[in-house]
Amino acid sequence: MGLALPKTEPIYTEDEYLAFEREADERHEYLDGVIYKMAGESPDHGRVSVNLVRIISTHLLGKDCDLFTKDMKVRSGPLPKSRFSAKGLYSYPDLVVVCGDLKFLDEYQDVLINPVVIIEVLSETTEHFDRVAKFQRYQKHLPSLTDYILVSQLQPLIEHYHRHRRRSLELWSYTSVSDLKSRLTITSIKCELRLADVYDRVKFPKAEEDRPRLSTIAARKSVKSKSRKAKTSSRSSATAKSSRKQ
Repeated sequence: MGLALPKTEPIYTEDEYLAFEREADERHEYLDGVIYKMAGESPDHGRVSVNLVRIISTHLLGKDCDLFTKDMKVRSGPLPKSRFSAKGLYSYPDLVVVCGDLKFLDEYQDVLINPVVIIEVLSETTEHFDRVAKFQRYQKHLPSLTDYILVSQLQPLIEHYHRHRRRSLELWSYTSVSDLKSRLTITSIKCELRLADVYDRVKFPKAEEDRPRLSTIAARKSVKSKSRKAKTSSRSSATAKSSRKQ
């Protein structure tokens, strides 16, 4: 989500947004009457997204599930939608999986309402929105959703929220994996994500503890310098004593 497009009262209705978006050259998300222009992606964001598409699309070959990426909107808001409604979220997840019949908002078939898995590759500018506002709407308005997955592009880290039931309670469990040798299973589609594959061709900066600190280097130089001075001073003193004896 990026900058909001300016407009005087009244705010955009959902229908106004959809009409605008279907004619737009760029993608925009919508939240409660406000239209946001989506920002571009970094090279690593693109690499991680492509890796995920390759892994999941290959796994889904021959199965009764569809994978959509980037250009498929998902609506999370009250249904049925009123003509003048301005309450809802239209988002473009990085990856969306639907199993079984596809359910769309209308005849245009460009807004899904029954995703099973949603995956977001996090960006610094959108991370808070993905973690909080989006997830809250997804939990409340998408009963079909069983798995919400957040993938970092800055470090090897995948976070997995899984919806399940215990007796009459609806619960969300949380799992995170951060070792490139580890793996995470998306239970609803029985797909295993190996972190080494998800982060293929992504180079992370060395951990802080693995880098020599400047202060440590400076301290070592200082110690060596003092040691040299002490040795020089000791030699000078010994030479002076020797000459006095003579």
